[in-house]
Amino acid sequence: MSNDEIVIVVRLLTALAIGGLIGLERSLHGRPAGFRTHSLVCLASALLMLVTVYQLNWMTEVPLDTIRADPTRMAQGIMTGIGFLGAGVIFKEGLSVRGLTTAASIWITSALGILVGIGFYFPAILGAFITVAVLHVFRRIENMLPSEYYAHHVIGFNRKSVMSEEAVRKLIGRHGFSVANLSSRLMEGGKIFEYRMTIRSRDQRAIESLSKQLRGLSQVIEFRITPVGD
Repeated sequence: MSNDEIVIVVRLLTALAIGGLIGLERSLHGRPAGFRTHSLVCLASALLMLVTVYQLNWMTEVPLDTIRADPTRMAQGIMTGIGFLGAGVIFKEGLSVRGLTTAASIWITSALGILVGIGFYFPAILGAFITVAVLHVFRRIENMLPSEYYAHHVIGFNRKSVMSEEAVRKLIGRHGFSVANLSSRLMEGGKIFEYRMTIRSRDQRAIESLSKQLRGLSQVIEFRITPVGD
């Protein structure tokens, strides 16, 4: 095996390892783009950059002073293509948007693959460990910080026994929630009256206490509490 072939093997295996490291963290948290996706993204980026690094090996029929591939243009093309892949893991659920962190991890994984492809190992490996730290350690820091928890709340009543809007606000307020964007509508041919709203609280456990009380109210025929988050 020639020296160039050894370099190529090392770079591709390094890209595979870095992509797998970041993807493993995403898989452990049940994200749609996980171990295999991130591994392939990093590997593909490294492969494409190797095309420009070793352009003299395949531009054999063209005078070298006539045409030469620009590595920076290849990197720009890779990042543009990754934008489409990242958009595929972002989806809207109600009023919330999920998957932004996974899309960002795919984007930075591609950037790390580019660095490995051109043999810039130190920033690539350092960037990989920083990325994993951001995804894993920063998650714990976020959970420790005081913050407001948001949820989309839907509650339905039989049309003949509808709870007033003021009563609904007081019921939710007793559990430490504040209400925003409250709306109402009739469903199923006018048989069910439904309230829709966004609720927020600083105590995440308040969701369970609210759910428990709603389960005990006979006039509530259905409800849904959907936490907002990535």
